[in-house]
Amino acid sequence: MGFETATSGLSAASSDLDVIGNNIANSNTTGFKSSRAEFADVYAASVYGVSSTSTGSGVRLADVAQQFTQGTITSTNNNLDLAINGQGFFRLDDAGTTIYSRAGAFSTDRNGYLVNSSQQRLTGYLADANGTVTGQLGDLKIDTSNINPTATTQVDGALNLDANSTQPAQPWDDTALPPDASTYNNSTSLSIYDSLGNSHELSLYFVNTGANAWDVHTLIDGAVVGGAHPLTFNSAGAFDDPTTAAWTLTSWQPTDAAGNSNGAASQDVNISLAQTTQYGSTFGVNSLTQDGYTTGRLAGVNIDPSGVVYGRYTNGQSKALGQVVLANFANAGGLQPLGDTNWAETYASGAALLGSPGSASLGVLQSGSLEESNVDLTQELVKLIQAQRNFQANAQTIRANDTVTQTIINIQ
Repeated sequence: MGFETATSGLSAASSDLDVIGNNIANSNTTGFKSSRAEFADVYAASVYGVSSTSTGSGVRLADVAQQFTQGTITSTNNNLDLAINGQGFFRLDDAGTTIYSRAGAFSTDRNGYLVNSSQQRLTGYLADANGTVTGQLGDLKIDTSNINPTATTQVDGALNLDANSTQPAQPWDDTALPPDASTYNNSTSLSIYDSLGNSHELSLYFVNTGANAWDVHTLIDGAVVGGAHPLTFNSAGAFDDPTTAAWTLTSWQPTDAAGNSNGAASQDVNISLAQTTQYGSTFGVNSLTQDGYTTGRLAGVNIDPSGVVYGRYTNGQSKALGQVVLANFANAGGLQPLGDTNWAETYASGAALLGSPGSASLGVLQSGSLEESNVDLTQELVKLIQAQRNFQANAQTIRANDTVTQTIINIQ
């Protein structure tokens, strides 16, 4: 019996060395989770139970338990590298089979899908053509097509008109293009866009017509559009009638440089100067914005902590391309290791609970980062020495039993 007990000890120590060695070998593996060998004693038992004088039959390997503690997060230079800070797993599509991982080193394949080095696709919630994230699960793809242009429909301005201004020396003349500087007090301009994404210059000319009274003349590409729009202010420098601060250029038809229609649709442009004042200080433009933009090419990709994948375009716009989904399990220790830092769902782990990063118990994402292995190398080296000594001690038990056996043989 002594030989069997010692042999079980050698086997247990060998298994312990295997687990420790695997941890050490993967100390630099991204997303790797360390394991520990768990042992149980063995007793010979009959139908009447274990005798109180039983000496035991050795030891057995009860389990190799995975340790899903957080690994150190380090920065990289790739926005598509992702690290989970907290609980959860990436959900991957491996040629139709769903697997899970903590390794977030992703790139795009030739079709634009987000994949790891094994060409397994990262999955998430898909976005529609307008950039709205839906609840539909699928393989995340970076759409490299140009973003569609949007025609300007709204112009908003916040300015100050000098209350000390006087009427210009010459009256405004719609036929004098460009306008004579002696016919207006101040002007400002910005770019607006038609339905084809062509840029046009919209200019506002402000003409003082008396105390607290102004006319605004609108020009697009140097041509007068609409008539003069009156603005009146009260003694406090605010609009006398706030509703007059906004007006619409109805059915403006975009043209080319020669003044001919450029093929874009006619459009209404709403102008609002609701935040404009008339104070006794110099003319100033505090803000002047519009809601249109030209077409744009994909310039880069960003992923925010909630997992939303944004495409950045050359026209200054951004659009959601999808959202990374994370999975969590009631018993992560029950997951089946597959290699390549991947796991599979099992009955013991429970069904995957899906959600967006940062929701429920799921961690948040850090773009441009990777989670290192959670192996504590110093601790593993100490364990290695202990396992080695255990192996040597059990070998010594065999040697002692051999000596006793030999002595008995010699007596005979």
